[in-house]
Amino acid sequence: MSTRTPVSTGTPTAPRLQDAWVALTGLSAVFLFEMLDNSVLNVALPTIGRDLHASTTALQWVTGSYSVVFGALMLLFGAVADRFGRRRVMLVGLVLLGLASLATALVTTTGELIAVRVVMGIAAAMTTPGSMALAFRLFDVESLRIRALTVISTAGLVGLAIGPTAGGFALAVAPWQALLLVNVPIALFAFVGIRLGVPADRAEDLHPDRIDVAGAVIGTTALVGALVTPTLFVEASPASWPGWTGVAVTLLAAVAFVLRERTAAQPLLDLTLLTRPLVASGLAYKAAAGLAVSGLSYMVTLQLQFAWGWAPSLAALAMLPQVVVLLASGRFVGPFVQRVGLGRAAWMSAGAVVAGLAVFAVGGRAGYGWIVVAIVLVAAGMRVVGVVAGNNVIQGLPANRTSVGAALVDTASEIANGVGIAAIGTILAALVSGSIATTSWTPERLATFEGGITVAGVVLTVIAAALVGVGMVCARTRRSSATA
Repeated sequence: MSTRTPVSTGTPTAPRLQDAWVALTGLSAVFLFEMLDNSVLNVALPTIGRDLHASTTALQWVTGSYSVVFGALMLLFGAVADRFGRRRVMLVGLVLLGLASLATALVTTTGELIAVRVVMGIAAAMTTPGSMALAFRLFDVESLRIRALTVISTAGLVGLAIGPTAGGFALAVAPWQALLLVNVPIALFAFVGIRLGVPADRAEDLHPDRIDVAGAVIGTTALVGALVTPTLFVEASPASWPGWTGVAVTLLAAVAFVLRERTAAQPLLDLTLLTRPLVASGLAYKAAAGLAVSGLSYMVTLQLQFAWGWAPSLAALAMLPQVVVLLASGRFVGPFVQRVGLGRAAWMSAGAVVAGLAVFAVGGRAGYGWIVVAIVLVAAGMRVVGVVAGNNVIQGLPANRTSVGAALVDTASEIANGVGIAAIGTILAALVSGSIATTSWTPERLATFEGGITVAGVVLTVIAAALVGVGMVCARTRRSSATA
């Protein structure tokens, strides 16, 4: 394929512009997979639990394992893409995604399903960070970049919106495996779009440093440990050695990673980049939004199907307000950001997702109307955060670190996702005896379960609010520096 220049200032020729938008369709398909994957699977968790006789903890890791692997490996693959080619790494990841999704048809146990989810997480870590990086590479005019990021974000949020609804209706006519097999045509579509529309990587556009393998191993250990340790405490007693071993390993790995990255000649992640106000605020807002979206979706699914006994199809219909907001609000994102400014749009939208979590925590047990308010607030806030936070982080980084920057954005979201799922699963496993998927329900057990959902909602609200507070402080620091 001949080398093409990015779409830039002026009037680009039709073939160049056409190639760029062809590539954008492939990049959008990658984000569609990322957001569709867990959202479509959440509604099937009760069915999977009954079919595979899964415990509460195992059911948690059907979704959590993907998020843990995805979040833990994105920085590594972002660094690999910056050094060896963003297009090349994405194409390899899409092939891996297609093969892992096909393997779902052979799954017969929970362990096999978790293994498939782990491989899918690896594939997602290889593909997702490159989408935002390549959008910046193809469009070097800010207005075009905002449009491109809006298109990519829209595709992902459509997947998030239709996931529960489509999944619920699909379960009425097909086995749950079909929900993961749908990734095969998505991966193929993305592969074709990127292969045809994205020019081959040029050596002068890549980062010359070597990969910090030691830093990657240590950092991955710290991230995995942080997400696995809560489950270790639940599976055993609070005083047992596995849980405290996990705490020790996580803390040691985190300290070792910081020391390694501060002293390495060519670090995997230059930690000084994280201190840039534009980067820090964007990551904090993105993490708060990721925590709210994944946590609320998971809790609503459990509340409707386990506590209220709704069928999967009815639970899917209950998420339609989210679909309407995500699809209808796209045309208002640009005018809203232009009217209030990027900084104010960021904290206002992130605050909306926190408010949605708080509404669910306070009134989720009282009736479906409270749930509607919660998911509308979260969906409206996420619609803006998805564009603004990512744009801010990328703008705050050097041009040859775009893949790492995109990886930081998605790592913040996925780690928050994993923390949310782990917190909910840990709280429910600690408060509710037996498996929520297979054990019979009594009035006392039902009350305990709903109480656990409320506790989980409060915990997630506090964490998300703290993240938004951090983002606001960092943004204020940037404004003060700019004024000075």
